[in-house]
Amino acid sequence: MSKKIIKFGTEARKAIQEGVNTVVKAVQTSYGPLGRTSIIEGYGDPQVTNDGVTIAKAVELEGPEQMGVKLIQQAASKTNDIAGDGTSLTTVLTGAFVNEGLKVVESGSDPIQVRSGIQKAVKFALEKLETYTKVIATEEEMADVATISSRNRDIGQMIARMINKVGKDGVVTVQTGDSNKIEEELTEGMQFDKGYKSPYMVTDVNRMEAILDKPYILVTDKKISSIQELVPVIEAIAQQGKKELVIIADDIDGEALATLVLNKMRGIFSVLAVQAPGFGESRKAILEDIAVLTGATFISSDLGMQLKTLTITDLGSSDKIISTKDNTTIVGGKGDKKVLSNRVETIRQSLNVTKSDYEKEKLQERLAKLVGGVGVIKVGASTEVEMKEFKYLVEDALNATKAAVSEGVVPGGASSLVRISKQLESLQSDNSEENIGISIVKKALLAPFRAMAQNSGVYDISILVNQIESEQLSGYDFKKMIMVEDMIKEGIIDPVLVLKQALQNSSSVACSILTTEVAICDEPKKEEASAMPSGMGGMGMGY
Repeated sequence: MSKKIIKFGTEARKAIQEGVNTVVKAVQTSYGPLGRTSIIEGYGDPQVTNDGVTIAKAVELEGPEQMGVKLIQQAASKTNDIAGDGTSLTTVLTGAFVNEGLKVVESGSDPIQVRSGIQKAVKFALEKLETYTKVIATEEEMADVATISSRNRDIGQMIARMINKVGKDGVVTVQTGDSNKIEEELTEGMQFDKGYKSPYMVTDVNRMEAILDKPYILVTDKKISSIQELVPVIEAIAQQGKKELVIIADDIDGEALATLVLNKMRGIFSVLAVQAPGFGESRKAILEDIAVLTGATFISSDLGMQLKTLTITDLGSSDKIISTKDNTTIVGGKGDKKVLSNRVETIRQSLNVTKSDYEKEKLQERLAKLVGGVGVIKVGASTEVEMKEFKYLVEDALNATKAAVSEGVVPGGASSLVRISKQLESLQSDNSEENIGISIVKKALLAPFRAMAQNSGVYDISILVNQIESEQLSGYDFKKMIMVEDMIKEGIIDPVLVLKQALQNSSSVACSILTTEVAICDEPKKEEASAMPSGMGGMGMGY
């Protein structure tokens, strides 16, 4: 058992604060339209990026400082998981909440009462955001959101066009292309609400996605526990010179899952295991849909079919499969188009005759998945490093646009947070310590605007803040360096969902840190110094 480091009170909070501020300092330089890039060492070539979540995940310290790093990473990741964007905003807000909060806590304020004040002020801010919200209705408005996030009008318009094609509940994916251009296409595919069975199946650790190109696909309603059931089909795939297999089954566990993971980690065979969506008869119907879409034989336990008798012709395929911890997307299913068309017609006929509202809802969901298709945006670049950065940029823009379509937008450039900061002056508590918490939120809400200003070379924001506070829709265009009377009209907007999640997650983590009294962590392991040749005076040659 490793030795522990235990810190108390101020010493504990200061160590955690140091970890938080390290992440904030690294991430906030990427924030805003003129944000800078970071270069991160990894496997292979260094990664050049201004993606907040990528930068945040790259930070790693030791001791209690690392707990601060982990806490702020959790806040940023939670925002990204729900809203698809807003990691830099969450990071900047968390830093502001922590730093302003610790000033008063270390001066003797009661952290519990201060926390209560922060929570009341955040609730007030969330309610105010609702009053500013404008619903996104047109392709042009979607393009505005995507343009701000991607910093490129052509990309913004392409994303808006693709979302318009598949519908607001449709699926759009971003992939690396084969050329230097950015391209779009609509292809057969679907997405369902089940992800990979094990995080060890992930192929992109930055996005925590498992991506398989042109895999074979096995579809069954059986539970797979023994690897022996899969050996014949894996050997058949290997004989084809391939090693990519996606298994969509009732469940995969025990020896089967463990062996598949081990083979993936050793690079022997690349398998993605996914539990089937739905339950009962609904699950079987969805599995049949997937089989038709991909051209697979549905291996059904009802028909007494055995996995060990499978041949290569029983497997389906697709252009690509992308799986996260929550969902899986099939892109470019290779099933027979006539069989797929017949399947769609059968579902439509069932819709016309069923009397059950529940059945109708399930049939409509299945129909939408089969006919909606998947929008694909392919990004290309001159180098792999540039392409990876470009892909992340487009993904963030796509996610921001989806968030805007979901819950609407508010005037952007952090101007809405500036106005809410001013309005918090009207929120008062009978408890003086709670008022201190409210004051912390008031100051913290200015931090995103200040970070954008500094990245644009503007260091005195007082005049800009006063003007924004007094005008409902105004803000500052940091790209053109001018005041704007109507930010929404100019297309400078922030998705409400992103702002809400950033506020909730940053304040929650900050409150946990403010009320911390003990920090316990493993003592960093000391690296053993390698033996030096005699006479070298301890100086390594660097070879």
